[in-house]
Amino acid sequence: MDEKQKVRVSKRLSRHLRHEPESIGLVLDAAGWVGVTELLTALSAHGLRVSRAELAEVVASSDKQRFAFDASGERIRANQGHSVEVSLGLTPLAPPPALYHGTATRFLAAIYREGLRPMRRHAVHLSAAVSTALAVGARHGRPVVLRVAAGDMAAAGFSFERSDNGVWLTAAVPAEYLTEN
Repeated sequence: MDEKQKVRVSKRLSRHLRHEPESIGLVLDAAGWVGVTELLTALSAHGLRVSRAELAEVVASSDKQRFAFDASGERIRANQGHSVEVSLGLTPLAPPPALYHGTATRFLAAIYREGLRPMRRHAVHLSAAVSTALAVGARHGRPVVLRVAAGDMAAAGFSFERSDNGVWLTAAVPAEYLTEN
């Protein structure tokens, strides 16, 4: 499978495992899982033929490890980023002192007014690495990386979780915990 096809499949997986499963007739369980056979059948019925081996290649080669198979290899889900209601079953975890959030400079005024909000997702996504945050911010325009005083937030009672692919999640980040990196 060439890179262009991998990107196409990954984008469709994101759409249907995070945001619009019903658009191809999928029903995610409460934790976001769906059967691999069910997913492949639904994708094929909607114009995207993907073999099980190709699906496994996309999951394994995803730079951000967006998707995961369960232990049996028979179910798949997105690791985070859902706009549909799911419970990923993550355990609250003490964050490092600082985490990072990449955004575009055009959003800074609103962020400093309102803090970081999950928008259409269930949680705000944060990174332990500045480089990852910078790459995320670049997808939205001229990037800027915000430093989140995660340790201070945790000490103040805010809860954090880390998804299976290392993305840190929290409900919101008040502006007073943000500085430009």
